[in-house]
Amino acid sequence: MPATVVVGTQWGDEGKGKLTDLLARDMQLVVRYQGGHNAGHTVVVGDESFALQLVPSGILYPHIVPVIGNGVVVDPGVLLDELDALRAKGVDTSRLLVSGNAHLIMPYHQELDRVTERFLGKNSLGTTRRGIGPAYADKAARVGLRVQDLLDAKIFRQKLDVALKEKNAVLAKVYNRLPLGAGQICDRYLGEYAPRIEPLVGDAVAVVHDALDQGHNVLLEGAQATFLDLDHGTYPFVTSSNPVAGGACTGSGIGPRAVERVIGIAKAYVTRVGAGPFPTELLDEAGDVLVERGHEYGTNTGRRRRCGWFDAVMLRQAVRLNSLTEVALTKLDVLDSFDAVKVCVAYEAEGRTYRHPPYHQSVLHQVRPLYEELPGWRTDLTGVTELGQLPEAARRYVAFLAEQIGVPIKLVGVGPGRDQFVRVAA
Repeated sequence: MPATVVVGTQWGDEGKGKLTDLLARDMQLVVRYQGGHNAGHTVVVGDESFALQLVPSGILYPHIVPVIGNGVVVDPGVLLDELDALRAKGVDTSRLLVSGNAHLIMPYHQELDRVTERFLGKNSLGTTRRGIGPAYADKAARVGLRVQDLLDAKIFRQKLDVALKEKNAVLAKVYNRLPLGAGQICDRYLGEYAPRIEPLVGDAVAVVHDALDQGHNVLLEGAQATFLDLDHGTYPFVTSSNPVAGGACTGSGIGPRAVERVIGIAKAYVTRVGAGPFPTELLDEAGDVLVERGHEYGTNTGRRRRCGWFDAVMLRQAVRLNSLTEVALTKLDVLDSFDAVKVCVAYEAEGRTYRHPPYHQSVLHQVRPLYEELPGWRTDLTGVTELGQLPEAARRYVAFLAEQIGVPIKLVGVGPGRDQFVRVAA
């Protein structure tokens, strides 16, 4: 049975967790394929809210095996705290499988992330300072420690000694920081974390392939989103891995022929956290309304998100980069209070019109959005359960977006609840 990929199409925070939770009802495996605990998502089940960071959304279903794939970087302390919080709410976490090939976030990664951002000052990248980027950098440099190393104390200590020799030199000589002690790190990672994580560690690639071979449904979920992709995003204001659909293959250990369906998640408007270009950003009262009505504050960091009108230029590019088969549109209800809503249909810069983002970042920073204005609906959508209940103006808005991006919009979110989706097409 081919796999399904869920991917964010903007700058993150589109509602991937909620959609993944919805799709998971028909899945047997849900695999997180990249990122770390820098991308949280919230799933609302009745009166209960679950804030997830590393654990796949499928953990909330007793029939699903949730998998943390090899493409993820794992802070074991954060993972264990998250599992403890889930267990405290009555969630069975024993089914979780963590790939032995996933890389570990170490204390020196977090320290380097913090001091580097401070050192960059006004040129900082806006990272969450949780060690994600440095962990991926060590992975690429082939000096990283992996989850499986927790199961071999001798190997762990050897690799740690090699890493600390370099990291402590950088911390001390460049940033004037005190060196980190190997003994303290070993006590925590080998003495505290390893015994609790060992029962969860396994061969994730084998488990995923066995499920596919048996005809089971497998859902692959990423963190962050298309325009935070290391290769295709608004570099350098990006993450350190590949959230695009292609990253689902490398981050879970499957080939592209195993993927049949790629669902892109997009907000009915656009948000961004941290620095970087944002052509449709609203720095006025309309932007404030989106922030407050959409509760646009980071799940993990609490940072206020930047908000702007829907950008069809971005979405056309996301369709290309991910081979999207369809789109799920979230937070349409946030636009309920507007008399009119705008959609960016093209960019303009230096006398040229762009229907896809310009490749050169200097041009992207200068573009002016070209808008189409549509009537608002001034109606509360949160009680809508069927397509026919949507106001005509809301249906026209959704249809206009689908026409602009060139793929069908099949689901529309009309509230934060687990079931507050309207099916637009089969």
